[in-house]
Amino acid sequence: MYQNVESCIRFGVKNICMYCSCDNLIKSGKTTNEKQRYLCKNCGNRFIENYTYQAYQPQINKAIIQLNNEGVGIRSISRILKISTTTLLKRILFIADSIPNPPIVKCQTYEVDEMRTFVQKKSRLIWIVYALERSTKSVVSFNVGARTNRTLNVVLKTLQFAEAKRIYTDKLASYKYLIANPIHRTAIRGTNHIERKNLTLRTHLKRLNRRTICFSRSIAILSACLRIYFWGRVFAM
Repeated sequence: MYQNVESCIRFGVKNICMYCSCDNLIKSGKTTNEKQRYLCKNCGNRFIENYTYQAYQPQINKAIIQLNNEGVGIRSISRILKISTTTLLKRILFIADSIPNPPIVKCQTYEVDEMRTFVQKKSRLIWIVYALERSTKSVVSFNVGARTNRTLNVVLKTLQFAEAKRIYTDKLASYKYLIANPIHRTAIRGTNHIERKNLTLRTHLKRLNRRTICFSRSIAILSACLRIYFWGRVFAM
């Protein structure tokens, strides 16, 4: 005859690191709200178990990148993530500064185009100039500024250092003076890929949509959102 005996052993639940999922933690003081702070001896990060303010959550940066790239505006992201718009703008600038420029393969074919938008009001027009690598359709360089040759030249100098084999543009007169004639092309349908990318940008980024109440109030935030969109996907993984 067998008798069921309940075990009186109580299994404790160990805390794990929010950043590297390691359980090698030690206590590291308390916050001003008397919450226990932990230090991970594996990755060196400090954290607490339950954050009062959502902006301190470890996964918040990835959520900001994903929502920005899916066409969600600043105030909408603020409502979804339950953080203030001021904190969100500061975090966008921080994320953009943390994203490095992508490596560029030499001797490739590129397409360059410019997109018109505005900052603060419609009378303050600016350009978004960027270069697209034709085979991979990836953006290798971009710049935001006034409609001048200086704004164009920032992107074209990057292609010059990359020893571009061909550069396709539209028939804007400024390109004739900034690009060497042997590698410059203005063929029909030569910029099809980057023109399609322009449509994708206006569809995905809320501030670039047509007929919308969302717009950029500073060039810094616009440049940061573009940097996150172009090169932030690897950062979000």
